[in-house]
Amino acid sequence: MADSSVNAKCSDGVSYFDSSVKGKMTSHNNSANNSQASNGSAGGAGAGSSGSQVAMVDRLKLLYPNVNETVDPLPRSWSSQDKCTTIGLTQNNLRVHYKGVGKSHTDAASVRTPFPIPAACGLYYFEVKIISKGRDGYMGIGLTAHPHFKMNRLPGWDKQSYGYHGDDGNSFCSSGNGQPYGPTFTTGDIIGCGVNLVDNTCFYTKNGHHLGIAFRDLPPRLYPTVGLQTPGEVVDANFGQEPFKFDIEDMLKELRAATKATIYNFPLPDDQGDWTVILHKMVSSYLVHHGYSSTADTFARTTGQSLQEDMASIKNRQKIIKLVLSGRMGQAIEHTVRLYPGLLESNQNLLFMLKCRQFIEMVNGSDFDLVSTSNPLYSGSTHTSPVQTSVIQSTKSYQNGNTVIPDDADNQGFSKNNVLSNNGTCIEDDYSNDVEMENGHTNNVNSSNGYKNGTSNSNLNDSLDDDDEEDEDGRDVDMDVDSSLSPNCKSTNTGVSRSGVERMLEFGRELFQMSQRLEKENGVNETNQKMLEDAFSLLAYSNPWASPLGWQLCPSRRESVCAALNSAILESMSYSWRPPLEVCIAHACELLRLMSSSSLGACAFVSVEDVLTQQQHH
Repeated sequence: MADSSVNAKCSDGVSYFDSSVKGKMTSHNNSANNSQASNGSAGGAGAGSSGSQVAMVDRLKLLYPNVNETVDPLPRSWSSQDKCTTIGLTQNNLRVHYKGVGKSHTDAASVRTPFPIPAACGLYYFEVKIISKGRDGYMGIGLTAHPHFKMNRLPGWDKQSYGYHGDDGNSFCSSGNGQPYGPTFTTGDIIGCGVNLVDNTCFYTKNGHHLGIAFRDLPPRLYPTVGLQTPGEVVDANFGQEPFKFDIEDMLKELRAATKATIYNFPLPDDQGDWTVILHKMVSSYLVHHGYSSTADTFARTTGQSLQEDMASIKNRQKIIKLVLSGRMGQAIEHTVRLYPGLLESNQNLLFMLKCRQFIEMVNGSDFDLVSTSNPLYSGSTHTSPVQTSVIQSTKSYQNGNTVIPDDADNQGFSKNNVLSNNGTCIEDDYSNDVEMENGHTNNVNSSNGYKNGTSNSNLNDSLDDDDEEDEDGRDVDMDVDSSLSPNCKSTNTGVSRSGVERMLEFGRELFQMSQRLEKENGVNETNQKMLEDAFSLLAYSNPWASPLGWQLCPSRRESVCAALNSAILESMSYSWRPPLEVCIAHACELLRLMSSSSLGACAFVSVEDVLTQQQHH
């Protein structure tokens, strides 16, 4: 991949490789960030208005992008439960004031956050502003571990408790005896507490100035804690809702750069051969796996490799991938049956999934077996703008089971003489264009009937011209793609006497019968039940695209079906069902997750997406 000539010649495949992997990672990160946003809004621990809450969530995303708050919520406020009774909380649990008598150290009172610091923060920081030092200024700011939190003690006095105290400037580490550390602090000062989860150290700041490391060898999962002891003491906390006095972002950049340097400078073993060759093989296997035939061929010739799978086999899979991603499930199933005999018969659950998707594409208008130009569900010869009406309502356009031909049929690009011919002729690929399996769709439902990025089905015909086979007599063999649920059965020409709606409903009945048969043979399969229920539920809505189950009609939903079928085909040929490159990326993501769960903070300063992006720029 380092060879510029390779990048130039294989730009279509390589750029897709980068974008598709990045897309997966971005999707994963967006999902995590959405969880953070929802948790932040629900917590109510931020500012008082919805606008400031949004700003708070955005700032925390920037500070701690690798934290998944669904698993490890960030500290956002002080806990209303984990506090001494003489501690009062106001202003969304961010202001702390002392309510006790404060006669001696036994009157001390502390409060901590409801959640510990996630390891995935890497570097965590919060600040406390002294609103009033009160009578004596006996205030402590620091950290405590969960089992050892004592609410009537200042942080630092007890085991696994750490604090910096304002009256004497001493640091306290699991002991009542303090050690000289920094200056005292009083009304108006801003004291920051930072935890480096890479080397397990703690430092403090005063009014934006770093005071040095206070504690080392910290245990994991510490809670920010503040303690007060005399009347009149009041402090405010900032967990990231507002900009900090101290430039924590600069420290984050330094740690991120150091972590990446460690990765890039990591020594590779000498007994593994040429790593460039290994990487080339991984990229080649990825291109072959996803059916990028022309790109794989160019890449292999440029890097001096031989393809593991022969080109004809790759093109066969590419053809099926194109059909699935364009919504033409009937033809995809027929091609699979013809090219890979026995595959679907031996994998009935896969066949059922494909048939469920075919039913959805019938509703969507993308399956060519259903969508003829006479189907009143859709208008126009390219079918790029479906008339969004329910199947039930569309039956008004049929009379006694016969199709009503619109008066302006000729103007719509078809003849009354060839309506609903449905001869099932297959369409052959143009192999010069590789398929983009993850990115080849659009979110515009009105163009979902087309192929990549809203290309109409009529244009797709030009790129998927069928390879009609010839029998012994030299006649073309029509590939009827509206086969029955048994892959070995061929359906007959329906002609104009059967409406599209009737065919859809009949297909639905056969699909239900198949589900009953599979349940009888193999027992209840909840996944299949849910799949069938969701697909059939589309018929209940006058506008299925805008219904609660309309997500099924999105072209991106074809991708998982396509991946499952492609993997099954590869397995049937004794190839790996998953390319090594994707396995490596999945391993890297899982290792980062395990690092986080094991409280190894270095996981915060690198992501697989960042590494891939940087390599792409190089």
